Amino acid sequence: MTLSLPLVVTGIVLLVLTAASAAVETVVDRLNVVRALRLREEERRGAPALLWLTEHRATSLSVLLAVGLTLRVALGAVAGLVGWQLDAGPGAAVAVAVAVVATLVLGEVAPRTVVLRHLETAGLRLAGPARVLVRVLDPVARGVVTLGRALVPRRHEVSGPYATDDELRQLDADEEEQDDELEPEERAMIRSIFELADTIVREIMVPRPDMVLVAEDAALHDVVQVVLERGYSRVPVHAADDVDTVVGVVYAKDLLRRVATEQRRERWGDLVRRPTFVPETKRCDELLRELQEATVHLAIVVDEYGETVGLVTIEDILEEIVGEIVDEHDHEEPLVELLDDEVLRVDARLGVDDLNELLDAALPEEGWDSVGGLVFGTLGRVPVEGEQLELEGLCITVERVQGRRVGKVLVARRPPVEDEAAESVGS
Repeated sequence: MTLSLPLVVTGIVLLVLTAASAAVETVVDRLNVVRALRLREEERRGAPALLWLTEHRATSLSVLLAVGLTLRVALGAVAGLVGWQLDAGPGAAVAVAVAVVATLVLGEVAPRTVVLRHLETAGLRLAGPARVLVRVLDPVARGVVTLGRALVPRRHEVSGPYATDDELRQLDADEEEQDDELEPEERAMIRSIFELADTIVREIMVPRPDMVLVAEDAALHDVVQVVLERGYSRVPVHAADDVDTVVGVVYAKDLLRRVATEQRRERWGDLVRRPTFVPETKRCDELLRELQEATVHLAIVVDEYGETVGLVTIEDILEEIVGEIVDEHDHEEPLVELLDDEVLRVDARLGVDDLNELLDAALPEEGWDSVGGLVFGTLGRVPVEGEQLELEGLCITVERVQGRRVGKVLVARRPPVEDEAAESVGS
């Protein structure tokens, strides 16, 4: 018999589609949502489609399972027909065997290996067509999965052959209540993790004026009193003759143990532990790893001249990811208070980038980190209470000055009423 060329071409096309299906399945199975979200934050071409596939992993894998099996069955049938044309007897068996080997090597092992070596690049290139395919064939795959689940006892434990993360945590939840798409809070947390690499310690540290320290020559009773009043588990210790020279850190548990065991209850200098110093320009993600490896919770922040400028804790870093962590000892005033529809009372410690995000403004961020730094940098001197400046369509009024620090400011999108009235009278 003569070999049919269209049949051979069909077999080659099916083999190529099988390899593509295996490649996409590898991408969806091995690339996690975090990496896909990072690619989208970098505005890579194809990243939105790739993120959609990873967020709808169970649906995508179900469709790819149906597509892959269909292609393999069709490829086997074509191989059998080709063999039948060559030889109605052993030729068909040989053709099927060759098709099986070709499918395993060229349609499975080779594409999956290539994709694993270039996972992100392959994912970005294949994600667009794959998302269209999944959306089009999703109803068909759901029908197949429903038929398959109808044959399996206790079919309500999972929603299909590929369990979602929620189903792994709660196998007996109803399928309609499952959702493998990221919640907005989860997206925000993942973005915060990425931003941690671009955040330096200076932006999140407790500044030097807000630090609570004890002198190395202080009485044990006084040190314990500071710990009890402020609720801190670790307190920096400064030199007796220089409040800006940190010589160590004392732990509350060590102090309380000394109080409970020592009869004289006077000595505590031997409890002071060596401090960990970090530069203010250090990246927060690096610092988090270093603190974890060293099993240290608190670090003293120094500037380029070695002067103490603040302190940072693991909690400060974690708050950049999960938001503010408040315990029973925290009684801080809110950083932002809404006075009316036009005016905000803002703590000067608030970051300029946070204020820009809150008001959708474009206040300059270079050269300072906080709103107080913005006021200082713009005026070029210590401001006085009631002083105003206008920047990028916002009117900033200094409400409170504490020593040489700006404490509170009022931020409005329009000048205060008194100024408007004065301008109208003058005109």
